[in-house]
Amino acid sequence: MTATQRTITPVDGSLYVERPLATEAEIDTALGRAVDAQRDWKHTPIEERAAICERAVQYMLDNVDAVAAELSWQMGRPIRYSPGEITRGFQERARHMVAIAPDALRDLPTAPKDGFQRFIRREPLGVVLVLAPWNYPYLTSVNSIVPALMAGNTVVLKHSNQTPLVAERYTEAFRAAGIPEGVIQHLHMTHTGVNQAIGDERVAFVAFTGSVPGGHAVQAAASQRFIATGMELGGKDPAYVRPDVNMAHAIENVVDGAFFNSGQSCCGVERIYVHQDVYDEFVEGAVELTRQYVLGNPLDPATTLGPMVRTSAADVVRQHIAQAVQKGAKALIDPALFPANQDGTPYLAPQILVDVDHSMDVMMEESFGPVVGIMKVKDDDEAIALMNDSLYGLTASIWTQDVDQAIHIGDNVNTGTWYMNRCDYLDPELAWTGVKDSGRGCTLSVLGYESLTRPKSFHLRVEV
Repeated sequence: MTATQRTITPVDGSLYVERPLATEAEIDTALGRAVDAQRDWKHTPIEERAAICERAVQYMLDNVDAVAAELSWQMGRPIRYSPGEITRGFQERARHMVAIAPDALRDLPTAPKDGFQRFIRREPLGVVLVLAPWNYPYLTSVNSIVPALMAGNTVVLKHSNQTPLVAERYTEAFRAAGIPEGVIQHLHMTHTGVNQAIGDERVAFVAFTGSVPGGHAVQAAASQRFIATGMELGGKDPAYVRPDVNMAHAIENVVDGAFFNSGQSCCGVERIYVHQDVYDEFVEGAVELTRQYVLGNPLDPATTLGPMVRTSAADVVRQHIAQAVQKGAKALIDPALFPANQDGTPYLAPQILVDVDHSMDVMMEESFGPVVGIMKVKDDDEAIALMNDSLYGLTASIWTQDVDQAIHIGDNVNTGTWYMNRCDYLDPELAWTGVKDSGRGCTLSVLGYESLTRPKSFHLRVEV
């Protein structure tokens, strides 16, 4: 009997999607098909690859309403925001990586040498296995899928069992764009099936986005083979508000960075450090803005804060809040202001905590939900020390008018991306990378092509 995968929607707890899980034979067949397709795909002119990718992007844009609706059903994001994942971030990243591919993949020449022609060519790796999460299922996966295809690789895609329709949409879009059979495929797999694929000699690279334990599992599965893995893992991203801040701008953007997508963002703001001179003003403004959120059914256009992806995830956040309060923190948001808030469900009111410290899980462990702690600091040095006191290092932000100080402080913060006066955004022209338990490797920018290709040296004596 074929095993199935069931997706329960956080909207109302009903069964939304059910799909058969790939068997060992089906995984084997898909990998064989990917290898066969890659032999021709790597020789397909880059202009033709680009045209196919552009048509696939346009297909997503043409079908954005349907894509957005099923996304809200699968993971709970308010429908007023779901289209933006396609029309803004997905489109921007895909088209940028397509546009820079010819230069990024161009042969690298050496200095002239009489009697020789020498250059380094960027060869595709082969089959790239992309393991994508549910929280930003298009934004996270496009970082690897489009550049992998542009570099001449074939792709096998496995999405979280919470967002299986995203994987199916990718296949649908690229088929409509005219991509050859086998160049991109999706599989719904168990953990055992994923391990089978990672351990298969036909897989040349694994791109994983997810939790730290998930990253360890992927690395363990790949450890018996000489292949690379790209990891974008957890975050506990800090924001530091200096006294010279544009306060209205900082409040609006830091609060949004903490609570957008119900706080379910790898690079969302999870802890805030505020200089003592502006602490009271910032906290007052943040509380006032947070009280304006509307928690409710994500399919209602009036909703600005949807449910978390599942009740168990909401319960982790509830535990972080309860532990912090038990240790002396003060909760500033009355959950009664949010009638949809209800224990035993994924519907959770946003919360701001003060009087917090680093003995509390809410300041040290990834909450991945609509809660943030705000801590007073006396100066830049204390802020730097606290920002660095973390197992994670994906992004960090500073809110100030002093560019020189922002750069100086950024040089001393252990993070993959350092923002000034913005947060929770990926610029595709910049490398997306993390340090410590936030992962390793790099996507986006010209550097994002390096992990998806291997150098091959051509050393030709032309005069004999």
